Amino acid sequence: MTKTITRPETFLPTELVDGLDDPVPSEELAPSEEVAGKTGELLIICESGDLERTWATTILASSAAASGKPVSIFFTFWGFFPLVKPGIRITGTNWMQRMLSVMNRPGIDHAKLSKLNFLGMGPWMMGTLAKQHGVASPKELPEACMALGVEFMPCQMTMDMFGLKREDLIDEMGEPAGAATAIEIMTEAEASLFI
Repeated sequence: MTKTITRPETFLPTELVDGLDDPVPSEELAPSEEVAGKTGELLIICESGDLERTWATTILASSAAASGKPVSIFFTFWGFFPLVKPGIRITGTNWMQRMLSVMNRPGIDHAKLSKLNFLGMGPWMMGTLAKQHGVASPKELPEACMALGVEFMPCQMTMDMFGLKREDLIDEMGEPAGAATAIEIMTEAEASLFI
């Protein structure tokens, strides 16, 4: 038995229903000047050093770059700490900067989950599950991003505030940039993400 569903005539006002089947003029389908002026770039702003957010940032960046999109990641505030070189325990030049690095140990190996960290058990379980399902590790993903041409931009203000030096960060980091540069890229980019 076939049941026919008909659209009720009273569902939309008649001025909205009339003309729905009319063809759309081609000039309305053409991209606007604003969209046409976009660079096609994806900008990701990474402000969190949490393991899952750093992981998501690099997964999205490497996936977009693999599909041929130009991608930049602007690292600011806590987003910097996973990019500190392995082996560097304390960063900063004054006691407050050093204390921040003691309380929030830098390096991707020490990144914590924002939820269910359980004194390191959560990250271990996430890593084990990722390996079982063929998901690249947080250590591998920055290298994959670099190989695919993703630009890593450190925030100059954050570097100054936290006392981070270029030699503290992984070698692949690009030139430091300010918020004005990030905003300029954001306004010209096709898409921007804040993670």
